[in-house]
Amino acid sequence: MNILLIGSGGREHALAWKIAQSPQLDRLYICLGNGGTRGVAETVDLNLDDHSSVISFCQLMAIDLVVVGPEAPLVAGLADDLQKANISVFGPSKAAAQLEGSKNFTKALCDRMAVPTAAYGHFTNATDARAYATEQGAPIVVKADGLAAGKGVTVALTLEEAHAAIDDCFDGAFGDAGAEVVVEEFLSGEEASMFFLCDGKTALPFGTAQDHKQVGDGDTGPNTGGMGAYSPAPVVDDTLQKEVLDTIITPSLDGMAAAGMPFRGVLFAGLMIDQSGPKLIEYNVRFGDPECQVLMMRLQSDLVPLLQACADGDVSKMQADWSPQFALTVVMAADGYPAGYEKGSQINGLNGLNDNQTQVFHAGTKELNGTIRASGGRVLAVTAQGDSASQAQKRAYAAIDKIDWPQGFCRKDIGWRAVQRET
Repeated sequence: MNILLIGSGGREHALAWKIAQSPQLDRLYICLGNGGTRGVAETVDLNLDDHSSVISFCQLMAIDLVVVGPEAPLVAGLADDLQKANISVFGPSKAAAQLEGSKNFTKALCDRMAVPTAAYGHFTNATDARAYATEQGAPIVVKADGLAAGKGVTVALTLEEAHAAIDDCFDGAFGDAGAEVVVEEFLSGEEASMFFLCDGKTALPFGTAQDHKQVGDGDTGPNTGGMGAYSPAPVVDDTLQKEVLDTIITPSLDGMAAAGMPFRGVLFAGLMIDQSGPKLIEYNVRFGDPECQVLMMRLQSDLVPLLQACADGDVSKMQADWSPQFALTVVMAADGYPAGYEKGSQINGLNGLNDNQTQVFHAGTKELNGTIRASGGRVLAVTAQGDSASQAQKRAYAAIDKIDWPQGFCRKDIGWRAVQRET
């Protein structure tokens, strides 16, 4: 098979690394990739906004499957145009991608299908949103309705913070994504992520993870795209997974199918779990980053047939096999992230770090004259496996200690909750 992978982050490096292991693969192309994907895929430079150019490339190179990594091309309808050209694609349609592209769309689906989630209000102006927040009281959560690269969510502990977050959205801090706002009930409990490969009607459970969104140790500071993750999520047992499937995922798929927009691809459910059971925080329509890194480390099955089954519309006969080991990834970011940061600093010490228990997945990197340079906010995802959370954690940080990058930083406590459970 010839496969085109779309994307350039740590998620895409992990997907490329796993796809490259498939005996079904002939050639793997990636657009645009990063400094780490060059070893596993051929880089191509395509304008993803010009869907006709992507289609032309696929036809020229006899691409059998396109795998779309990030959410933006899906929300823009890339999967629809590829399918119209009879090109097989892993990823949902533009209509189905609204599950991530619009918080209000998902909330309305939850209302229709009785999916447990936080109470909310949807607003198109700051005055009404501020009044609703005042009426509900703090803590409360403010979300830009559209895509904001993981940064459009504020957990406001005071009304002042809530009002400021609402004003930021409507004042353009998140561009068009903040033109509408969802203000919702603050949920307490333990967060976890569950993934499902979907064919429009059936959902195949595809691993669990927990991540660390805040930039600082002890889960402090502003939210980021993710500073680390681990898998499996200790809080999710078989009973809870079945409850999530029965009360959240299956009703959502049924509702999407009934609305004429069946969901095919990976459905990433962000959940809050407390004594009353799981509630949906939000959906993403692609693999998480950095959750994908730990999932790919643990996946023992060939990934390609699983992705193809989603694209073909039948996962009912598929099975995903997982390593019993624990996987943990620590994100190294550029100083200043998630605020302003400098690009171009050189990263040394990466050679020799990858082995059967450790992989360094690149995100915001570029290769320049044989050197690796930082080119983004989240730059590396240092990922390790172990028989326990503490062993995987020690291996990941031991690898980080060998990386020479003075302009970068990482959290020092990734996986603390899982390690605490063990001890």
